[in-house]
Parts: sequence; structure tokens; C-alpha cells
Amino acid sequence: MRIVIAGGHGQIALRLERLLSAAGHTPVGIIRNPDHAADLRDAGAEPVVLDLESASLAETAKVLEGADAAVFAAGAGPGSGTARKDTVDRGAAVLFADAAEQAGVRRYIIVSSMGADPGHRGDEVFDVYLRAKGEADDHVRARDGLDWTVLRPGQLTDDAGKGLVHLAASTGRGPVPRDDVAAVLAELAESTATAGLTLELISGDVPVSVAVRDVAGN
Repeated sequence: MRIVIAGGHGQIALRLERLLSAAGHTPVGIIRNPDHAADLRDAGAEPVVLDLESASLAETAKVLEGADAAVFAAGAGPGSGTARKDTVDRGAAVLFADAAEQAGVRRYIIVSSMGADPGHRGDEVFDVYLRAKGEADDHVRARDGLDWTVLRPGQLTDDAGKGLVHLAASTGRGPVPRDDVAAVLAELAESTATAGLTLELISGDVPVSVAVRDVAGN
């Protein structure tokens, strides 16, 4: 499978690219900074330089042509201000979804955030972030041309992944290693069984493959 990942140099994305490459897939990572290309190649991914904050729909769709799945794992980052929460966490996610639909890429996974809600109140940067992620999620879920899954991880950590998670429509809050988020994304990308689901993810006691299979059957 050819799987295009927005935010290809992110911490989750690099982990995902390694997993996909090891499984025999062809990950393609979209990056803004060409200096990051070597890191993607080391992870087994094909780098594509494209700034999703300024790219056109046509330019983005061209990158997605021929892909089997698309994963939006980009983010403005914790040090960014409110403007980039809108241009990246909302705007780039909307663009990437529209481009996937235009390119005929049905399988679409967006990495969101627990608590994302377009109606979230507050004026702090994190409040703006949660609204932006919620608006992006709503946009994706309204796309008839996508077999979408929204994944909302809990508190991200750099702990070594154990491959044991709790994946459900509602999990309650909790931490989850980025390793395990990447492992879940790899499973989700290979199947449309979770299409149409918004899922929360935290650490748990169920192996990743079993957790994905179980939630798809519910």
C-alpha cells in the first residue's frame, strides 16, 4: 500500500513510517523543510516537500494521486500561537481531506485530540487548538467521498510502547505512548473496518491488533 502522511517529520509520523516500511508498505511523508528529507529516508519513507499552509488543492491532490490511504498527522506544535492552530490544525487538515477526496483516496485517518470540539470555550491557546481540531474533525466527517476514521489519543508520552491499548468511542482520559499511537495508525490504515468511527485511545491491556479488530466489530 502507498500511504501518504501529512506532517511526515512529526514524532508519531516517523514512528508510523518505520512501521509501514517494515511491513512492506510505501509510506510517503509530506514535509515543509527539505532538510528533514534524510530523516524520512532513514525511516523508510519517501519525502515530498510541500507546505500545507500555502499549497493549493491541486498541488496537494497531485501528491495524493495513486495512494491507497492518507493519514493527517500534522500539527502546529506546542510552541505555536493561535494563528497557526487555525492554519495547520484546522486549515491544513481541511485541505488534506479535500485533496484526498479529489484524488480518489477513500481511506483517510486524522489524528485529532481528546476533547476536540468546535464549540469548546476559552481564550487560551489550547482552547483555540481544541476548537481548531474539532472543526477539522467535523469537516472530515462530512466528506462523503472518504472512508474516514478520527483517532483521538490521550496524553502523548515518549515511553516505550507496550503494544497494549484501550481503544473505544470513549475511554476517559489517560496517557498513551507515541509508539502505540503509531502502531494503532498502522493497523487502521490497512483496513476500512473502522470507517465512520471517532475513537479515543489511551494505554490499556488489549493488544493493538485485537483492539482495532474489536472496535471495528462493535
